Amino acid sequence: MKVVIDRFESDYAIVELPDRSMEMLPRRLLEPDCREGDVLEIRRLPRETRRRAREIATLAKELWDNP
Repeated sequence: MKVVIDRFESDYAIVELPDRSMEMLPRRLLEPDCREGDVLEIRRLPRETRRRAREIATLAKELWDNP
């Protein structure tokens, strides 16, 4: 999904979604040089999602298996 930075308000970027609605994103999630009018792409990363799920499952198993 592509969004456009409309403006910044305090610690948030106000972005315009494809349906022209507006949402807030924490500014800390953006690259420091982002400016109003920049187009950002937000996408799902299935491979990273699976890797992270395995990592969390391993940590949980270690937590519960070790007294």
